[in-house]
Amino acid sequence: MSKIPVVESKLSAALLAVFVREKYGLSANTACRMLKAGMNHTYLVSDNEQKYIFRVYNYNWRSEVEINEEIRLLNLLKENQVSVSSPVTDLSNNYILKIEAPEGIRNAVLFTYAEGEKLRELTESSCFNIGVLMGKIHQLTEGFSIDRISYNPETLAELPYLYATKYLTPTTDEMEYVKKSAAYIKDVFENADESKIRKGSVHLDIWYDNMSVKNGSEITIFDFDFCGNGWLLLDVAYFSMQLFHTEPDKEKLKLKTAEFFKGYETITKLSDEERRLLPVAGLAIWIFYLGVQAQTFITFSNVFYSDNYAKRFIGMVKSWMAYNEIEIK
Repeated sequence: MSKIPVVESKLSAALLAVFVREKYGLSANTACRMLKAGMNHTYLVSDNEQKYIFRVYNYNWRSEVEINEEIRLLNLLKENQVSVSSPVTDLSNNYILKIEAPEGIRNAVLFTYAEGEKLRELTESSCFNIGVLMGKIHQLTEGFSIDRISYNPETLAELPYLYATKYLTPTTDEMEYVKKSAAYIKDVFENADESKIRKGSVHLDIWYDNMSVKNGSEITIFDFDFCGNGWLLLDVAYFSMQLFHTEPDKEKLKLKTAEFFKGYETITKLSDEERRLLPVAGLAIWIFYLGVQAQTFITFSNVFYSDNYAKRFIGMVKSWMAYNEIEIK
């Protein structure tokens, strides 16, 4: 009988508890349970009252260099008292652990636990505080470069379109829209006034699912798995677009968006050029994630990624563009 290799495995939470306990010197009461199996596998580690997040990166998803650069960025933020979930070293002072899985060696990192809860329906006050926190991050990451992906028209739209065509029918109206959008994004970005645009390291996935809110105002951002280099306005655009899709009352949306911008600009200012580019930047990131879902089809998106899904996904994109009075022709 031929031996067929494994594409993805799910590691035993019970045995990971023993592994983590030994590596980090935790107590005999250490417990572990899976929280989510997606682009990476996320486990909750508990040691009496102390909690941690143990991320096991999917096989070949992130290189050791990329993970080290994510850690370097997080340590910069931690050292400057920015509220993020930060990496923890083991007893040998290592951040990255190696786990021998059936598919090959998988990297893993232990992170501090973000206390609080995820709030899909954000208040005006929480939007203000998120703006402040994002502003603090950007104040530190402006001009800061990491050895990871650079977000530009090619990586945000052109390549994601090609990735998506592997699983989605290229001739549908939705994929035609993606193709036209990629060309539109390239034109807008290349004709932007870069002298008025701040650049540095970005999170690129700041939304309610990647933050915890404690006592209504204490916010901690986590999951920097998509951090890279690019215009700082990308983070602002992405959060704005996510807020648009989670707040159906557009009058409330205006108030919440205004509070988010107000909070952000208590720390660092958006130029007029950055504000002008926000709708198109949101479009670009949305297309980027359509490509990410194609890249992770085997391990993550296969249960939903289809032409029917693309109709809903692109429908959301079009509603954002219509709200901003931009038509892709």
